[in-house]
Amino acid sequence: EVQLVESGGGLVQPGGSLRLSCAASGFTFDDYAIGWVRQVPGKKPEGVSCINNHDGNTYYKDSAKGRFTISADNAKNIVYLHMNSLEPDDTAVYYCAVMKRDLVASYCDYHPAYDYWGQGIQVTVSS
Repeated sequence: EVQLVESGGGLVQPGGSLRLSCAASGFTFDDYAIGWVRQVPGKKPEGVSCINNHDGNTYYKDSAKGRFTISADNAKNIVYLHMNSLEPDDTAVYYCAVMKRDLVASYCDYHPAYDYWGQGIQVTVSS
């Protein structure tokens, strides 16, 4: 059974930082890509960043470039999202999700491409 468990969310002031973690199990980690997808109520989910667990290639939404860094610990099957210079517009529920690795280069920001999802974790950026 595929399981994705997010942690590390919470409330942070504008300009602050958070690190999200996604602990994955139930599948062969290297065969897939993992993305962080966020959703605000009333809006479509948007892929923020992805990593191909096999070759380490990373992908970022334009608004995340230069502020967010995705990384993977393949020995522990954990993916991290380091978020710096957070802005109120980053407020959302963040989901860790899995897709086939050959799709990630084209579909990181396309939420229907993801096969499995975690339960989500709230990130709130507010003073």
